[in-house]
Amino acid sequence: MSKYFHSVELEADLCCGCTNCLKHCPTEAIRVHGGKAKILSERCIDCGECIRICPHHAKKAHSTTLNEIKKFKYNVAIPAPALFGQFNRLDNIDIVLTGLKKLGFDDVFEVSRGAELVSEATRKLIKENKLKKPIISSACPAVVRLIKIRFPELCGNVMPLLAPMEVSAKIARKEAIEKTGLKSEEIGIFFITPCPAKVTEAHSPNYAERSNVDGAIAISKIYPELTHAMDHLTEIEPIAQSGIIGIGWATSGGEAAAMLGEKYLAADGIVNVIRVLEELEDEHIRDVEFIELNACSGGCVGGVLTVENPYVARARIQTLRKYLPVSMNHLDNRNIDDMKWTEELEFDADIFRLDEDIVKAMQMMSDMEEILSGLPGLDCGSCGAPTCRAMAEDIVRGKAKETDCIHKLKAKIQNVYDQLKNTI
Repeated sequence: MSKYFHSVELEADLCCGCTNCLKHCPTEAIRVHGGKAKILSERCIDCGECIRICPHHAKKAHSTTLNEIKKFKYNVAIPAPALFGQFNRLDNIDIVLTGLKKLGFDDVFEVSRGAELVSEATRKLIKENKLKKPIISSACPAVVRLIKIRFPELCGNVMPLLAPMEVSAKIARKEAIEKTGLKSEEIGIFFITPCPAKVTEAHSPNYAERSNVDGAIAISKIYPELTHAMDHLTEIEPIAQSGIIGIGWATSGGEAAAMLGEKYLAADGIVNVIRVLEELEDEHIRDVEFIELNACSGGCVGGVLTVENPYVARARIQTLRKYLPVSMNHLDNRNIDDMKWTEELEFDADIFRLDEDIVKAMQMMSDMEEILSGLPGLDCGSCGAPTCRAMAEDIVRGKAKETDCIHKLKAKIQNVYDQLKNTI
């Protein structure tokens, strides 16, 4: 059994081996062999790009079902602010929050509330000038995992603060315990998620041994029932307690704008994120204090587990924010240390280690370079690996052979043909 948990899964029966996912995976976590794709668990960051790009819908994201709340005596829904952009003509967030209670949740705690606390904590830490700059936001778990795998030198730049989802879950659990007198394990905290990376984060967090979130329900799963519940409300409860800053986290640039400064950068979409990280690694980005990166285009409203066009959702979020106060949640007497990671972000060397024996690993590396020099360098993907270098690595690991490359196979067939021709 793999030690890595992933929400993104392959349905082999639907896979046609077309290599679309192969070419778009940001961590080269996909191979195609025998006419079927395979996800390398140790390299997948659950960004959902393969789900977005697969024309045959062979990639899907596993998430918690609404029935899971029956396991607990008291349940709290913590909706991502991206949820509010999914509904047409919505002019009151309380309609959505009350709808969630109609679905069986005992209480609701907006993640946008946690976002406002994280924003204030970030501003305070930047002002203290003790962190390595430019500081990279830790809010997007897919980006954090991407840095662990592809940009380990930047691990020290990642803001060591819990994401709004986790901060909200932590506060919601504490408040529920005080309100009900129940034990922690009797209380269920469920995140309403726009993306698969947060499903994975709830199960296997980057920053701690265990998350305060008991389950993550996809927006797309809960949307039909929630819409029905919202349409049949007889009374709307005044639940909302977040402002412009918190709701703004739903879209790209919202978190960065909450820094209330000018020295920030925001990028969205996995390709653009990688470009920024490459330039940051090469020290080409200067005079920036804070960098917000979202794996999904448009920010969280562009997650593959949402239902609405991200541009439409973004416009709706902007409208909803118009008449809200700037922020309704403040640190006050809260200790920022309670919002920090309990574990440091570190590069997982096991992912790329060729062998436990260093001498054998060095020889395999030498063999890999020799094999690579003999490959065409086209990175065409027809061999089932995303690049020729990945193909060379697969060969030395014993997971592929040189003739999987159609160009090498063609040359070998031509050579055999020429030999046979000369013997006639």
